[in-house]
Amino acid sequence: MAGALAVPGAVSATSRLGRPLTARDLKPMTQPPLPRTTVALTSPKVVRPDLLRQAMASLSRHGSRIPNRDRIAIADFAAPSGKPRFHFIDLASGRSTSLLVAHGSGSDPAHTGYLERFSNRFGSNASSEGAFVTDDYYVGKHGRSQRLIGLDPTNDNALDRAIVVHSAWYANKDMIESHGMLGRSQGCFAVGERDLDQVFARLGAGRMIYAAKV
Repeated sequence: MAGALAVPGAVSATSRLGRPLTARDLKPMTQPPLPRTTVALTSPKVVRPDLLRQAMASLSRHGSRIPNRDRIAIADFAAPSGKPRFHFIDLASGRSTSLLVAHGSGSDPAHTGYLERFSNRFGSNASSEGAFVTDDYYVGKHGRSQRLIGLDPTNDNALDRAIVVHSAWYANKDMIESHGMLGRSQGCFAVGERDLDQVFARLGAGRMIYAAKV
């Protein structure tokens, strides 16, 4: 699967509209169909069934705002940060890849490695729950990054909060060897530095990330 995916070679400093996007900018369209053969919702090899069912229901609910529905990503924040819990799923084949991802410091104030709570509030430094649609790439204070637009009331401040996908040293695998867990972000989906190209290739623009703790 990975061999067929291209890593974006260029990033932009502004959104395609020349200003920050909001969920309202995503005009409803004819809802694209799901792949003819979709991943079995009971498959333990992909992700926990209850969480996968929630994600698929969210994909259906927000389908008119998610142009590309062939692949999704699910952040299983019930799992500890030391476990691969960022699941990238090809809905046609059922194949998946799971990587490490950090949660926000506001979601885990005592730094236990477990997400305790979500927040959509400015200044919370917490991860947000719900469906996001991936937007454009840019270079910011964390290097190459990808903007996200929150589609639910629980995460609709994501764009203005600058909740993005980026890499970070504290999300590298060696953090687990030395600390037993990853470090924490300010609410972003922070992945390992060596994983960023793969994450960008699997996500692209216009796909869903679903974050929850079930």
